[in-house]
Amino acid sequence: MMPLTFAGIGEENIIRRVGGKPEVKRHLENLGFVAGSDVTVINTIGGNLIVKVKEARVALSQELAQKIMI
Repeated sequence: MMPLTFAGIGEENIIRRVGGKPEVKRHLENLGFVAGSDVTVINTIGGNLIVKVKEARVALSQELAQKIMI
């Protein structure tokens, strides 16, 4: 298991766990980051990520991306 920030661009991964405080975890889950979902890193810009999750593109800060384990 590793943080989403270590995923390669274009690499499809499965979310294993979402961590963080309850309100952060709830926010990420509302965006579609739930255990068992597929997630693909589209691009990285200055450490921040653009990812595809549940057919939507979402921009994540590096801090939030580190809370998503793949």
